[in-house]
Amino acid sequence: MNRIKKGDQVIVTAGKDKGKKGDVVRVLGDKVVVSNINIIKRHTKPNPQANQPGGVIEREAPIHISNVMLFNPATGKGERIGFKVLENGRKLRVFRSSGEAVDA
Repeated sequence: MNRIKKGDQVIVTAGKDKGKKGDVVRVLGDKVVVSNINIIKRHTKPNPQANQPGGVIEREAPIHISNVMLFNPATGKGERIGFKVLENGRKLRVFRSSGEAVDA
């Protein structure tokens, strides 16, 4: 079970976008793509077969999972994540500081 999943709200802890918040769009192994974070400019050639215009396209690039933390709205900070196994064997993500469940 991953500590960070698609749809989670995260805060960036390192890099040029440090301190910014966004939602996880995709998880790619040990990297995540966060909305409006780590924007790059990609120069693309036009492709008439795919009906794609050329030019400079801005999009989000992946950021390493170690450079983001799950945002806790109760405290307003990024916090570490732990796991708790329930009696029925289900695994649950919890905030380490308070022990409360992450949107169970």
